[in-house]
Amino acid sequence: MEIATKYDPSSVEDKWYRFWMENGFFRSVPDEREPYCIVIPPPNVTGVLHMGHMLNNTIQDILVRRARMLGKNACWVPGTDHASIATEAKVVAKLREQGIDKSSLSREEFLAHAWEWKEKHGGIILEQLKKLGASCDWDRTCFTMDEARFETVIDVFIDLYNKGLIYRGARMINWDPKALTAVSDEEVIYKEVKSKLYYVRYRIEGSSDEWITIATTRPETILGDTAICVHPDDERYANLKGRKIHVPLINRAVPVIFDEYVDKEFGTGALKVTPAHDINDYNLGLKYNLEVVDTFNPDGTLSEAAQLYIGENRFKVRTKIVRDLDTAGHIVKIEDYTNKVGYSERTDEIIEPRISVQWFMKMKELAKPALEVVENETVRFHPAKYKNMYRHWMGNVNDWCISRQLLWGHRIPAWHLPDGSFVVAKTRHEAFELAKSRIPDPGSRITIDDLKQDEDVLDTWFSSWLWPISVFDGIRHPDNADINYYYPTVDLVTAPEIIFFWVARMIMAGLLFRNEVPFRNVYFTGIVRDKQGRKMSKSLGNSPEPIELIGKYGADAVRMGMLLCSPAGNDLLYDDSLVEQGRNFCNKVWNAMRLVKGWETDPGLEQPKSNQVSVEWFDSVLNTALIDINEQFTRYRLSEALKDVYKLVWDDFCSWYLEMIKPAFQMPVDSKTYDATLVFFEKLIRLMHPFMPFLTEEIFHVLHNSGEASIMQTRLPLSGVIDNGLISEFDFIRQLVMSVRAVRSEKNIPQKEQIPVFIRSENNKGKTGHFHDVVIKLCNLSELQYSPDQPESSVSFIVGTTECFIPLLQNINPEEEIKKLEEEIQYQQGFLNTVMKKLDNESFVNNAPARVVDAEKKKKADAESRIAVLKDQVNTLRN
Repeated sequence: MEIATKYDPSSVEDKWYRFWMENGFFRSVPDEREPYCIVIPPPNVTGVLHMGHMLNNTIQDILVRRARMLGKNACWVPGTDHASIATEAKVVAKLREQGIDKSSLSREEFLAHAWEWKEKHGGIILEQLKKLGASCDWDRTCFTMDEARFETVIDVFIDLYNKGLIYRGARMINWDPKALTAVSDEEVIYKEVKSKLYYVRYRIEGSSDEWITIATTRPETILGDTAICVHPDDERYANLKGRKIHVPLINRAVPVIFDEYVDKEFGTGALKVTPAHDINDYNLGLKYNLEVVDTFNPDGTLSEAAQLYIGENRFKVRTKIVRDLDTAGHIVKIEDYTNKVGYSERTDEIIEPRISVQWFMKMKELAKPALEVVENETVRFHPAKYKNMYRHWMGNVNDWCISRQLLWGHRIPAWHLPDGSFVVAKTRHEAFELAKSRIPDPGSRITIDDLKQDEDVLDTWFSSWLWPISVFDGIRHPDNADINYYYPTVDLVTAPEIIFFWVARMIMAGLLFRNEVPFRNVYFTGIVRDKQGRKMSKSLGNSPEPIELIGKYGADAVRMGMLLCSPAGNDLLYDDSLVEQGRNFCNKVWNAMRLVKGWETDPGLEQPKSNQVSVEWFDSVLNTALIDINEQFTRYRLSEALKDVYKLVWDDFCSWYLEMIKPAFQMPVDSKTYDATLVFFEKLIRLMHPFMPFLTEEIFHVLHNSGEASIMQTRLPLSGVIDNGLISEFDFIRQLVMSVRAVRSEKNIPQKEQIPVFIRSENNKGKTGHFHDVVIKLCNLSELQYSPDQPESSVSFIVGTTECFIPLLQNINPEEEIKKLEEEIQYQQGFLNTVMKKLDNESFVNNAPARVVDAEKKKKADAESRIAVLKDQVNTLRN
């Protein structure tokens, strides 16, 4: 089989993905094996692949491919989210381009356009994930509004309503004036902004020269004021009991109320109360039965109730009302002020607190068990630091506003009757029968056409929180084979910013509907940022196009580059150099394969001792690495696991092992060494496969010249016998070889020129042991000897604490050598001082683990030994 001179991912990746798909290697059905299941965090149906998706799905694919090679029945369920707000915005924009206004369409007409848009654009991101190598069971692809998921959501709503967990009522909610819908508390992002604090004076009724001053950041809401509140112990305002205050510009007389809610020390100690436009004011309004004046329309313009500036934008009104207040003598002063303002997570519009009739779900009852399973680590967070965030939120959870004023989504199954009441049922017919059974007066007659279904749809997250159950149809059919086999899933990979939106609610749903958590582990990814630390976004122009990256570097290079610098929970500072490093690694492995496959073998050639010990050494190194890498996976340290694989392949295998056994130019290698090397190579590519699926599949077929088999059908290599003594022995050899090469470079001694090396030893024995011939080969030595004395005209160097020498034909310059040695002594002394500071610290010595203290003591002894040897060398040169 002819092997290409260069690895070309563009000719490999589509070929092997098609091969995997055609052979059904990603397909999973319940059987006798241990299941391993991940459900994909469903990307928005509006979405295209971005860098965050790349990182998240790379991690998921690594976990799934590894589980598959551990012999588990691996199932990765893909799907997309209908994304109510985002999708409706996309469809509205498309209609606008066609000259169609949303308001001119019936609900059914708009939804027809929405479904058409979904069918055309909704699968783009899933096709892009295939380019990344995602090994999802595509036959199981779900959509949060497909038939099974839609019916599931409706069934759950009805069930929770009947259990008293869902209710309808007028409450202060977060209103998005751009999307024209309510949003939940978790969908509000608070940003620190530079504002103004306006001090406005209100006239006290019955007096022309008595005033009370309040401070506000929102003067446009003054028109909705229905009270002034002060602290009952504030003596400054004791005279206002029973009196009224006039609201500026409109002269509405409002009462003064006294409540401990007011902070006497903040501002003027007097608070304007606007129940319609502030949650705290709303609560005061309920307590004191205050009038509610809603001065805003849904789109953020002022309503007729405001009396002034009707139909004008709220922020334009802010400018106008400040000018008019100032003209009327009501502005006392204006100060710069920094405060936090809530923005819609979806539209980035400033949220408007608004009283509205919405549907809510009670959360406190569900939060307690969901917190307990994380606290007792039935569900484990990786990294564990996110337990604190989870604990804080779950301890302060509010009822969930689940209704949205949109058309695209799961329409709420509530049916309103002419008398203002409603019933909750799955269909109009069921609702009609239920309504008839509840009419107390037999003489009252309603028809089925009198029922009007609620216009609102459910929050997108109301379908997402059921995802680990609904993808297996576990609500409609709670005892089916899939849900019984795959649930609970094993791992969830997601971002910490949706720990409340999604993770917490899925845990609640799992416990509520299955009496079991939905997953055992949650791996939190970090945020992908540019090298300046900025979050990647299209607006900043700092986010590369993932598909273009894959086209330029190859999917394996991108996967590797993304993960190399992305420990769990930590942000990734992306730079193209990371992906270039991934590409270079692919090329390194490919070239190593070409090198080995290019060797000729001689069956009659006896295995040299240097090759025998090299094979034994790498076998021990590989077996040690397999244990370490497995431990990294157990601890969900995937980035560290990849680094271990990288070092094992690039350093230990390519840079050392292959050089140790490589035959001389145009000479054969013995069969025993060659066969062992092919075994090593196959173990390495199997170990690499979860990280780099395409390259390893290609090499697997080159090594085996196989047709139908796939590397993903093989098992991960298992660790075997480890000779720690051999590994430790080679650590000295490695340093010795690098030191000899450094002297060659420094003294301009060509590599092809053989040189002798002497190692100081009082008993003519040294540390090269089993690797004596390996050192001679790697360093191209004429001899390697042990001597108690330094040869004449030789340059010395230290390996660990052992002194070594290379005789030079040319004379050495003692002053130059002394200068270098004294610089090294200074460096070693500085290192020793650092170690001594730790060892002189009683707290460190008494509290640090014994192994850590012992390691510092060894550093001290080694440094002292090196300094002594270096000083002896200086004395020798001076004498």
